Amino acid sequence: MGIEDHVHGVHAQDSARRDFLRKSSRLVVLAAGSAALPAMAGAILSKQLPPDLLETSASTGVFVPPTRARGSAILNVRNYGAFGDGVHDDTAAIQRAINALPSTGGTVVIPAGTYMIDAVKNIRLRSLMHLQIDHEAKLVARPNAADRYYVINAYKVNDVEISGGQVIGERDKHLATTGEWGHCVMVRGCKRVTVRDMRMANGWGDGLSVGAADGTTTVLSEDVVVANVVCSGNRRQGMTIGRSKNVRVYDSEFSYTGGIKPSCGIDIEPDLVGTSITDGVLIQNCWIHHNDSNGVQVYKEVENVTIQGCKIEYNLGYGVLGLTASNGQILNNDFLHNRLYGVGLRAGTAGYSVNGNTFRNNKTLYFGVTNTTTTPITVTGTSTTTNPKTTWHLEVSTDSVVSVGTNYYAQ
Repeated sequence: MGIEDHVHGVHAQDSARRDFLRKSSRLVVLAAGSAALPAMAGAILSKQLPPDLLETSASTGVFVPPTRARGSAILNVRNYGAFGDGVHDDTAAIQRAINALPSTGGTVVIPAGTYMIDAVKNIRLRSLMHLQIDHEAKLVARPNAADRYYVINAYKVNDVEISGGQVIGERDKHLATTGEWGHCVMVRGCKRVTVRDMRMANGWGDGLSVGAADGTTTVLSEDVVVANVVCSGNRRQGMTIGRSKNVRVYDSEFSYTGGIKPSCGIDIEPDLVGTSITDGVLIQNCWIHHNDSNGVQVYKEVENVTIQGCKIEYNLGYGVLGLTASNGQILNNDFLHNRLYGVGLRAGTAGYSVNGNTFRNNKTLYFGVTNTTTTPITVTGTSTTTNPKTTWHLEVSTDSVVSVGTNYYAQ
């Protein structure tokens, strides 16, 4: 099965979010003396996260992403010259529809079809708009030789929603060998953005990138919600979270990243270390797997990250790696078959708690991949005398200050 088949088939666009979660094969944590944790995104321990992060449906328990403010106008890109036939360049036509929205904003609809996009020019979003892509629509980047491109570009705008369909990069047809910034979707210097129910694949760089806009002053991205997306087969990262505040990622998949470093499922990393930080990230109920490096990397000037209820497996680095990161929680996740450790907290990481996680068959570089069903043992803190040793799954450097609570281990 190719990456595009995986993206569209395993997570068929017309399936409900609950169906997405079931198909993600997320493991319910089962440990001796412990209750099964709910598998739904909203069914978390309310004492572990601030109330403003608990935005779920009362009837389903599944996270409901916020709808952003916008006007009532609805424009169809076919009425502005878009073909959607996989041949014509539809960039200008889609842009005409966006530009035609009134000052109060509204919705631009992209019907089913294949729309070829000049990603060097990119589709530039405006404030107060919803880019509503049909579930049978693809936006496909035309081959180019640029070091940097974005198929969809949200730059210094506010109250934006992007939903539906697929955004496909051109990594397999790229016309040069340099660069690492060819992203399917870029959100830079924006406030109040929702990205949901989408597939972003085969980017020369990232599937999705969130960061700051620089100029006379630096504008961080703030209040960005990502829900029910699949970022698969991208070259640099599944998702990058750069300089920003309050970025939340729910019910999503980040997989099969590889081609140029860092090659992580999610890389939380300010692009200009020392000038500003990334503060406040939640990654909840996600499936992060088969990436060429770490599942999640938390790198340097990053504070207040919570990773909860995720299944993180078969990554060729760590499941989660923290480097000089401050104040975070790693709670109730499943770490399986990662080539290095399930969790590594290194190089002065401080203020992290690791609690309620199940670790199984990590450090496969040494042990190989096994699929035993042994009941995990319960260990509070760390131990080198138990079997398995917690240090086969957890790596905490001597200069890091972290709290290791009760977790569950099997080899």
